Amino acid sequence: MITRTARLTLTSLIILSFYAPISFGKEPARVIAGWVEKVHIENQDYDLKAKLDTGAKTSSIYAINVKPFKKDGKRWAKFTLLLTDSRGNEHKLDLEKPRSRKANVKNHDGNHDTRYVVELDVCFNGRKFATEFTLADRNEYIYGVLLGRQFLKRAAIIDPDKTFLTAPSCQTPALQTK
Repeated sequence: MITRTARLTLTSLIILSFYAPISFGKEPARVIAGWVEKVHIENQDYDLKAKLDTGAKTSSIYAINVKPFKKDGKRWAKFTLLLTDSRGNEHKLDLEKPRSRKANVKNHDGNHDTRYVVELDVCFNGRKFATEFTLADRNEYIYGVLLGRQFLKRAAIIDPDKTFLTAPSCQTPALQTK
């Protein structure tokens, strides 16, 4: 006779097997990740804590001094990322990137903001992903980096009871694009 605990464990394993990292074709498998993970942004060598948020479509990052401009007839943005690493040290990273688009984003107080969107490289669990980020003032938030559904659908399935299940480094040179 199987005990209740054994039945629950077996049922859990069967359910998890459907979410196990299985890869078909060229796309690498998604991993199970916690709701907070460490990442690297733009080839920086320090870890950043990022919130993995299925409620947000587009990823977001703490940026100040966002200035749109034209370069060779194309839309660009100049900005400074304010990043706090996992040890509490603050870093400023000045960047210029092509603008992908503008996004209307509903913020935490219910109002809508229009934000510029740029593509940044994110190292997550040994892989590098080119990911769209809205440039936002995230001063009022705990995490300066938020990874949304567009990123998660390629990289991870979230276990909301866990944190820090993955490694932040990029071990492979292959770039995973949208």
